[in-house]
Amino acid sequence: MELEKTNRMNALFEFYSTLLTEKQMNYMELYYADDFSLGEIAEEFQVSRQAVYDNIKRTEKILENYEHKLHMFSDYIVRGELLDQLNKHITTHYPKDETAAKLIQEIQKIEE
Repeated sequence: MELEKTNRMNALFEFYSTLLTEKQMNYMELYYADDFSLGEIAEEFQVSRQAVYDNIKRTEKILENYEHKLHMFSDYIVRGELLDQLNKHITTHYPKDETAAKLIQEIQKIEE
């Protein structure tokens, strides 16, 4: 469960980090991406461990709220699944259609 939450927060951070304050970005990046402890972050920014914890919890809620309203991450997941289905369909039913294969590759490059 904790790994799942970490992965989700990292994904939401990728999509919405530019909407956060610099402090929120720093704390989230150190905590989730760089695996710093609350104490290490507190020491780095010369604040209390509780202040870091509170900021991270607030920022998690903010990120979830952005996703709830904007759906950028969930739309990305759905697009990827649909693209996979399309790719399987085309390779199964139209294996010699080079144009379709090239278009799918172009779309996949955009998604990366």
